[in-house]
Amino acid sequence: MSLYELPKFDIGGLKAKADRKFPEIFKNRFLLQAVLLVLISSAAGFVSGIVYLQYFQNQINGFLEKIEINLPLVNKSEQAGGEYISPFSYEQAIINAVKEASPSVVSIIISKNLPTYEQEWLSPFGELFDIPQYVQKGTEKREIGGGSGFIVSEDGLILTNKHVVADSKAEYTVLTNDGEKYPAKVLAKDPVQDLAIIKIEGDKKFKAIKLGDSSKIQIGQGVIAIGNALGELRNTVSVGVISGLERTILATGAGGLSETLEDIIQTDAAINAGNSGGPLLNSKGEVIGVNTAMAQGAEGIGFAIPMNKAKRDIEQVIKNNRIIYPFLGVRYVLINEEVKEKNSLPVDYGAWVIRGEGGEPAITKGSAAETAGIKEKDIILEFNNEKITFQNSMAKIISKYNAGDKIVLKILRSGEEQIVEVILSERPE
Repeated sequence: MSLYELPKFDIGGLKAKADRKFPEIFKNRFLLQAVLLVLISSAAGFVSGIVYLQYFQNQINGFLEKIEINLPLVNKSEQAGGEYISPFSYEQAIINAVKEASPSVVSIIISKNLPTYEQEWLSPFGELFDIPQYVQKGTEKREIGGGSGFIVSEDGLILTNKHVVADSKAEYTVLTNDGEKYPAKVLAKDPVQDLAIIKIEGDKKFKAIKLGDSSKIQIGQGVIAIGNALGELRNTVSVGVISGLERTILATGAGGLSETLEDIIQTDAAINAGNSGGPLLNSKGEVIGVNTAMAQGAEGIGFAIPMNKAKRDIEQVIKNNRIIYPFLGVRYVLINEEVKEKNSLPVDYGAWVIRGEGGEPAITKGSAAETAGIKEKDIILEFNNEKITFQNSMAKIISKYNAGDKIVLKILRSGEEQIVEVILSERPE
């Protein structure tokens, strides 16, 4: 018999007729019955265990079928053009916003004729030794800087920062998203805000960017900044959030000129040198601000002028080909509790008409304020029934009006309140 051959049993007589001898245990009838009983019990237990496990499994499956688990589907499919579809809606919104706005974002190249010099040698002491001297030999046009802007009309009007196009002797070239260059001229500069409008020369039509409503933005809202970062990295995109609203800062340009910017947007989206004038977008690709300034020595602190302020400039240039601003003609300090205590003033609000620290006059000669009889040390309490405070400054209030509007001022002079009527004039540039 081979090693794996089973024993042969006589089924009729239940007597095994194996080719080999059984162990002694099978020769004892009592022991054999006991062994068979154990085997039968084990088999029965095994079968019942299988039946019970099958029943239990069916119960689990029935329970699981009643549970609905909604998990996000990660779809990494591709469109016909091989373009990646992001499974994250916010990321896709940024991509779509950039695609929508980028054709309207431009780089502004600043060029200027600069003198060229050559070195010559002078011999004032004969042939003992020569002295080098640089002599101007002419001029050469060079790129001296760059900024950003965005197209706001099909005929090529571009909104940017005033400090980007401040040099009246410079030439400006617009580089569009498709790599084309166009000469541009400065049409108007805002006398109050850091805004200016230039125009591409020629008759070509361009895609105008979509303008949003900056009054609806909220702190924490996601934003996208596009611009000519560092003056070299064109159409750079950075992403962040609205960090603050209605900020007031003192901004200083490269030439050392300073101006106060009121009611501006703070963001942590990266704004660098060269980004000035570029758009700050919402997730729909609409402009809600104009990138303007960054905090020196700090990361993640940038500022933008709200788009609603800039819309007025665009409308005026389209209508009048210039920006007209209302002008009262007073130099003043806003009053709060600290100013009141320091200067022994009778009120803790209003605009205190006072000379500048350098002796600049409190009242501009020939202005609407002079015509109406406003005097130095008057306190303007209300402007057309609006109370003047730090939060509601006179500059903010006057920006709602136009040159030629007749307004009423409530002033405090020598302890007595007076009502003065004023016709606003046009602010000089």
